[in-house]
Amino acid sequence: MMEIKRKMGVAHFVRRIKQPRGIWVKMAFIVVLGLCFVFFWSFLSSYASSFNVQRESFDDIAEPVSSRTKPAHHNEVSDSSKSHERSRVESGPRSKEGRHVGGGSVHKHETKKKKEHVVVSHPHKKKDLPKPVVVKEEEAVVKEVQEQVEGETEESESNKEDGEEGTESDNNEGESDGNGDESSASVDEEVEEKKEEVEISKKRKRKGPVFDPKAEYSWRLCNTRSKHNYMPCIDNNGLIGRLQSYRHRERSCPKKPVMCLVPLPHDGYDPPVPWPESKSKILYKNVAHPKLAAYIKKHSWVNESGEYLTFPQNKTAFSGNVLQYLEFIQEMVPDIEWGKNVRIVLDIGCSESSFVAALLDKDVLTISLGLKDDLVDLAQVSLERGFPTFVSALASRRLPFPSGVFDIIHCSACRVHWHSHGGKLLLEMNRILRPNGYFILSSNNEKIEDDEAMTALTASICWNILAHKTEEASEMGVRIYQKPESNDIYGLRRRKNPPLCKENENPDAAWYVPMKTCLYEIPSAIEQHGAEWPEEWPKRLETYPEWLTSKEKAVGDTDHWKAMVNKSYLTGLGIDWLHIRNVMDMTAIYGGFAASLVNQSVWVMNVVPVHSPDTLPFIYERGLIGIYHDWCEPFGTYPRSYDLLHADHLFSRLKNRCKQPASIVVEMDRLTRPGGWVVVRDKVEILEPLEEILRSLHWEIRMTYAQDKEGMLCAQKTLWRP
Repeated sequence: MMEIKRKMGVAHFVRRIKQPRGIWVKMAFIVVLGLCFVFFWSFLSSYASSFNVQRESFDDIAEPVSSRTKPAHHNEVSDSSKSHERSRVESGPRSKEGRHVGGGSVHKHETKKKKEHVVVSHPHKKKDLPKPVVVKEEEAVVKEVQEQVEGETEESESNKEDGEEGTESDNNEGESDGNGDESSASVDEEVEEKKEEVEISKKRKRKGPVFDPKAEYSWRLCNTRSKHNYMPCIDNNGLIGRLQSYRHRERSCPKKPVMCLVPLPHDGYDPPVPWPESKSKILYKNVAHPKLAAYIKKHSWVNESGEYLTFPQNKTAFSGNVLQYLEFIQEMVPDIEWGKNVRIVLDIGCSESSFVAALLDKDVLTISLGLKDDLVDLAQVSLERGFPTFVSALASRRLPFPSGVFDIIHCSACRVHWHSHGGKLLLEMNRILRPNGYFILSSNNEKIEDDEAMTALTASICWNILAHKTEEASEMGVRIYQKPESNDIYGLRRRKNPPLCKENENPDAAWYVPMKTCLYEIPSAIEQHGAEWPEEWPKRLETYPEWLTSKEKAVGDTDHWKAMVNKSYLTGLGIDWLHIRNVMDMTAIYGGFAASLVNQSVWVMNVVPVHSPDTLPFIYERGLIGIYHDWCEPFGTYPRSYDLLHADHLFSRLKNRCKQPASIVVEMDRLTRPGGWVVVRDKVEILEPLEEILRSLHWEIRMTYAQDKEGMLCAQKTLWRP
């Protein structure tokens, strides 16, 4: 009976819905369903938000990272939790000897934790790790960085010329084609610059040791495709495959700090031939490379002679005498007075170094750009011979130089298509070339279409062609262009293509900044660097231009280092300067350290960190060379490139910027030749753990000195490899 009533009720309800007024019943039913859905969804949302609030309170979650930080800082949040797990596995057992040789430090976002976590970070699989040998920790507790460290950093920042900070641009690992909306790009750069300044100011407030005093280090050899020639941010060491390029198209660093040691060459490494003998011969085993052996057989400017590679002066890539080539250039343009009016030259490509060697005899300092496509590693040969060289891509990002600093840019058969991609490569040369500077292009097999494109492009940027002749001895066609000295000529162009860059765009911004397809206005005001040609060499070394606002500090810096070098560096450290040629100042300010060594048979690469005041234009103005760099990343050069590294308060100024500061010591080990030296001046609380890291690398500590919480450490690298 009840079943019959239930069926009749349902039928009655259906009939009412079918009636005209049944629409209201339908709507009421839909509203009830909607309210149920809203109630159920709000319940789930409130549960998820409460979980998020709880998770964000964990200590191992990093602060948001600015998009202008470098590739080494990507995925920092996700890596932090994994590093805790690895620390328990990779710290390794202790040996019978109780000695420890290894690498790692506490992550910068993990300093608040009470429990110790030792991080051994490396870009390779854990199965490659040998059993580590262990060292007993010294019972020393490094105090927190004193207020004096911050005071010194602030004082160093006051040494700015005009209050500008060094540029750190966005960390986009994707390849920029340079054809985007430049106005939006400039706005993004300004926004990111502000974000970066805020983040840096936050980090400056943090205190704590740069190196973890309780960290243990276990070293291993890098297992990479490039083996003993490993350049971390240039070589591609992902999964090996035929379709994968040997090197990155642009600079791209490993996501994790490099904590492995580059092996020595297969046949070992011997002390390099000293300067100036190295100009004519070097040890073959030190630069051995399979493709280099094939290259030697096809070229006459380099010969294999027993254990040496020799470089005959009468045989060069110019098919003639290089001195005749230089004289030919000066005859065409008499204003090019080598060693006087012209002091700083950029040579694109490292086909061979006779051009650089000949200019050195004329007091011209040439820095060679070894292109990343140089798979023969001729840039390493150039460094072994004792010539200033660095390695970089020339694709879509700017070179790490300020604007308007090179007197001459030289390209001899460098195989660069200057007119491609809207001419952005030549526009980059225009950015770094000094007003009234010269661009010299020489080749012995010019193509008509390339010649026409180059002519149209140089005319569009108002370069004046001063000469176009063929040098008889070498049979090379030589073209010499000159950049204009004022902006007046830009207004006379019929077509405003390429356009002028916007006024708010910084021409000196060069670190991870894409190339621009626009023309920067030529400096005209006396307070702008590049408005006037520098004094002749060597007078320009001691000349302080009008645009330098901190002349007193620059003079004081020069006097300070001149006294320090003469008093202690040349005689008091035990360094044999007859075997020192390639030198790097890792924290150059005004170039005073390099200026104090100008009478020695050395050249100095002045590195201005990107987080420091931008003093690199003044260094070039003095007739010295340098480069921008972030020491949280590996440097763009081959292993075993330098005889001496000088670091003045590098670590105290970095503080906790870098993800793993011990990786900087690993990079110093990579850069230095066996038998080479490192001189570090810094706070005592930094030097003590640094000394332990160097000892774990089997470096010989030659001298330590401390007074009033400041100290100096001098160490020499050995042949030891794990």
